[in-house]
Amino acid sequence: MSESARSMILGPSVLYGVAAVALVLTIVRRPAKNSPDAIDTIIRLYLIGIAFQCLHFTEEYVTRFYVRAPEFLGLVAWPSEFFVIFNLVWIALWLFAAVGVKRGMRVAFFPLWFFAIGMVGNAIWHPLLCLATGGYFPGLFTSPFAGIIGVLLLSRLRRLTEPAAAPIQRD
Repeated sequence: MSESARSMILGPSVLYGVAAVALVLTIVRRPAKNSPDAIDTIIRLYLIGIAFQCLHFTEEYVTRFYVRAPEFLGLVAWPSEFFVIFNLVWIALWLFAAVGVKRGMRVAFFPLWFFAIGMVGNAIWHPLLCLATGGYFPGLFTSPFAGIIGVLLLSRLRRLTEPAAAPIQRD
């Protein structure tokens, strides 16, 4: 395996853990019977979060996160094209998930859980990377806003879903 491929597989490995937690939450929690207003409220917050993620991605791109993060992990830099495509694919998936959540599709909650957890993670690991490297690390300035949105989303997701083992309420 080439060093570049190895870097692109291992570099985003923290996201594999985020995905595992999001998958578990998607399985153990199901959409509760909610008012359309509650769903619209979370979707609005989620879309604002996606807009902030676009800003965060822009900061990371301009400040060369795709070089610094892999090097911090002892890997070769990612091609900028990989970094851009990786982020754009996630942004598209998150946007499609908003439609699925609006329609009550349980599977659409996976990207929403992933997004919310990842946003909180951004607020934690970007400052930690700054501490570890002794200076600015790409993504630091926008990460606190991501964290706030992530916490708000997790709180609302908890209210918008219920344990899957709970009995289904019928009208």
